[in-house]
Amino acid sequence: MSELLTLHANPLTREAFAPYGDVIEMQGHEPAPMNQGWGERYADLARVDVADADGEPRICIVRSLPESIPVPLRLIERHPLGSQIFMPLAPQPFLVVVGPAGEVPAREQLEAFVSTGGQGVNYHKGVWHHPMIALDAVTDFITIDRKGPGDNCDEADIPGGGVQVRV
Repeated sequence: MSELLTLHANPLTREAFAPYGDVIEMQGHEPAPMNQGWGERYADLARVDVADADGEPRICIVRSLPESIPVPLRLIERHPLGSQIFMPLAPQPFLVVVGPAGEVPAREQLEAFVSTGGQGVNYHKGVWHHPMIALDAVTDFITIDRKGPGDNCDEADIPGGGVQVRV
C-alpha cells in the first residue's frame, strides 16, 4: 500500500472550484428587488443540468453526519447524466473533495475545499467527488439532482487508497 496522502482543504471559492462546478452563494452577486421591495432575488447561481436521457430534476434533503479530522476518504463517485447541487439548510461548514471528470482520477489529482457554511456546490456532470462530509454537526442539505432512466452513479475506490483530509 502507498504512503498516506494528506489533502489540505483550501477555502471554497468560485475561481478555485470552477473546473468542477459552481459555488452557490450570494456574495459577489447583485440582487434584484422583488415582492414590491420586501425581498431580493439572487438569480442564476448555478445551472441544473439533468435533461440527458430523459432525466428531470429531483429535489431531496440529505442528512450528513459529522466526521472527525483528519477525515479518511472512502470512495469517489460521479454522475455522468446530470449535475448535482448540495446547499446546506443551516450555516454549517462542510468539506468538498473533487477530482476531474473523465477516467477515475489518481489520488494526487483530488482537491479538497472547506465551505464557509453559507455556500453550496453544484458538481458539473461527470465530475468525481467524495460523498458530502459534514464537520461540526449533523448537516442537512437540499439537493437537486437527476432522476430518470439510465445509470447515473459510478463509484470507484480511490486509486492507491490511503487519503485523508485536514482543514
